[in-house]
Amino acid sequence: MTTTAWQFGFHDFVPEDEGRREALCTLGNGYFATRGAAPESRADGVHYPGTYVAGCYNRLSTTVAGREVENESLVNMPNWLLLTFRADDGPWFDLAQVEVLDHEQELDLERGLLVRRLRFRDGRARTTRIVQHRFVHLAAPHLAGLETTLVAEDWSGALTLRCGIDGDVTNSGVARYRALGGRHLVDHRTAEVAPDIVVLHARTSQSDIHVAEAQRTRVRVGGDPVDARSLLQRGEVIAHDFTIDVERGVEVQVEKIVSLHTSRDFAATEPVTEAAEQVRDAAGFDELCRSHSMAWARLNKEFHSGLSMSDAAQQAVHLHLFHLLQTVSPNTTDLDAGLPARGLHGEAYRGHVFWDELFVLPTLDLRMPQLSRALLHYRHRRLGQARKAARDAGFAGAMFPWQSGSNGREETQRLHLNPRSDRWLPDHTHLQRHIGLAIAHNVWHYHQASGDEEFLRDFGAEMVLEIARFFASLAQYDRGRDRYVIRGVVGPDEYHTAYPGRDRPGIDNNAYTNVMTAWLCRTAVHVLRELPDQRRHELTDQLDIRHHEIDRWKRIAERMFVPFHGNGIISQFDGYDRLAELDWDAYRQRYGDIQRLDRILEAEDDDPNHYQASKQADVLMLFYLLSAEELEEILGRLGYPMPSIPDNIEYYLRRTSHGSTLSAVVHAWVLARGRRHRALEFFDEVLAGDIHDTQHGTTAEGIHLAAMAGSIDILQRCFAGIEVRDGALRLNPLWPTELGPLELTIRYRGQPLTIGVTGRTATVRTWPGRRRLPVTCACGSRTVHLGPGETARFSLENSLRGGDPAAHSPP
Repeated sequence: MTTTAWQFGFHDFVPEDEGRREALCTLGNGYFATRGAAPESRADGVHYPGTYVAGCYNRLSTTVAGREVENESLVNMPNWLLLTFRADDGPWFDLAQVEVLDHEQELDLERGLLVRRLRFRDGRARTTRIVQHRFVHLAAPHLAGLETTLVAEDWSGALTLRCGIDGDVTNSGVARYRALGGRHLVDHRTAEVAPDIVVLHARTSQSDIHVAEAQRTRVRVGGDPVDARSLLQRGEVIAHDFTIDVERGVEVQVEKIVSLHTSRDFAATEPVTEAAEQVRDAAGFDELCRSHSMAWARLNKEFHSGLSMSDAAQQAVHLHLFHLLQTVSPNTTDLDAGLPARGLHGEAYRGHVFWDELFVLPTLDLRMPQLSRALLHYRHRRLGQARKAARDAGFAGAMFPWQSGSNGREETQRLHLNPRSDRWLPDHTHLQRHIGLAIAHNVWHYHQASGDEEFLRDFGAEMVLEIARFFASLAQYDRGRDRYVIRGVVGPDEYHTAYPGRDRPGIDNNAYTNVMTAWLCRTAVHVLRELPDQRRHELTDQLDIRHHEIDRWKRIAERMFVPFHGNGIISQFDGYDRLAELDWDAYRQRYGDIQRLDRILEAEDDDPNHYQASKQADVLMLFYLLSAEELEEILGRLGYPMPSIPDNIEYYLRRTSHGSTLSAVVHAWVLARGRRHRALEFFDEVLAGDIHDTQHGTTAEGIHLAAMAGSIDILQRCFAGIEVRDGALRLNPLWPTELGPLELTIRYRGQPLTIGVTGRTATVRTWPGRRRLPVTCACGSRTVHLGPGETARFSLENSLRGGDPAAHSPP
């Protein structure tokens, strides 16, 4: 594996590891992405070429366990990579059938390029060298390119090249979904529209999205163009074949430029015309490669982080940022697309949108807030569907789905397969109502970081108020407790979906849900107060919000029930402490890896609902989302004392299997200020998550986007201590000295800032320019106001001892 900070890759070919490598070497631009599969490959159990367009979903029905189930998936589009060859009349190239002498894949994280270098010897002892360069264009989001250079090192003879588009693809990249329907594309049509251009058109069977891919191919031998070609149209494949005579040591170069369009595109007539015309007019590979690299350089400036960690750690952070920006980029701002949990890198979770924005948006909010706004618009456009879902379930307001896709209906499967027992089981995770709390939190944090009053006024406030309305109707007044309670939900843990012996799914008074509901109700009142008078009156009239409803929000913010047990331990939910303790040591000895403890227990005819055992952080999410001051304020308003954070962390750390990559993110965060060494261990796990496939086979199905973004957020907000709250940029640095100094560029309320952090000291420098409103920075008990081109230096120790961090203009 390559270990330089900006280069990532592999120096061998390992068939059983190819799926992970394809996911990690995916190239994308926010509009579409293509896995890093070998161009000559097809889906065969080793390779899995996959191309996914943001927002392009389709639904199929299948009979499973005697029930008709409908699933919506992000569609695997036609494979544009197809490029293969054969010598003389031999077989078409297959890595498994030759002696591989050298095989390298190198992902350039600065320029967004994938390079493959290959030398092999075939069955007739002929040695061939191949170098391939690939991009998915960042600035021209419909374009991609593949350049192949082939050299016959020790032989001469006839060489046949095949360069085309393969429409015979299905969604079959996740083994446990293969019993479900996966053929989403129908009505394939192919055509040669110019001597060097072929087009494939298809549509999705249910959503009727039309997709067209056009390919322009140019071949040169020793620098001279080759025009002679033949057209292949076979089933759902269209290609150009070239048969040429090659001489020993002479380069054969194949340039393939592809354009991909769908009927969802703006400023377009229809996909076939758009794809064919764009590829006809496109520049050559080298020129496109230059403009693509320039676009990456501009984007990297917006997300600059000067890191001093080890090369391996820097490489992991750069890789994580790279994949984040391939999933959501400036091209995303004009799309109606959410943030798939596994990026545009594979088919796990069927490309659905969960709560991952909660872990991603904090990075985007402070770097490129227009991307956050675009993702929040995805949610607002589905507000009507969320209102319908709430109404159908007997509630008020807006009930957003745990899993979302095309139109915002609930896409969570009602049955899921346990691969350990091979049994289909009821799935109640749609009861994770806390997704609405995450959306409201994202709206409020975006507003705090960006100062985007227009968004709050026109879109964000409506979402926050309707979500508050839903949770206020979900909450019931318990006279015996004189408090509000929430029953029948599932928390972030996901293992606990019912009480033992109870037929009704869901648990009661999940602490995370209840506390965040109290936060939401108070925030909703605050949002109403912040709106301009005219807009407030318009919105309350439009939504028919009356004083008695606002009064109920206020009461819930003051009388929500939070379960506790023992000596100040927040109970994950009502009755959690009465569940049996699990013999963790025995299960580790028996199974080794127990991350998916739920599957292990079910295969033993047992149930995680019986045990104090969590898949991932649940109560600890409160310490992740809320500062200690915020949590103490919320609990104090509810009439509860602030519990010991270290005691709660220790209690749940012993009872968590870390069956989600997000668990390491949250635990690194909450341990950072009390057990730094353990926090860094979890941070290392976050960095290693997909690179080393610590979830054992899941990376091949798509990267874990929230965990990748979480690693950046740990550096930015946790270790560096950068927080936006109450109209100020707040700094509470606790930077691990092991990581060396940090310098990063952020954008706070439209103003670019450079922040340097080391240990418990921080420097904030505003960029020079036109006069703007001062930036309010706070560290400890001190606050300063910075104008353009000014610098503030903070030392938290000095601040705590009464020193005065001063602001000044540079000399």
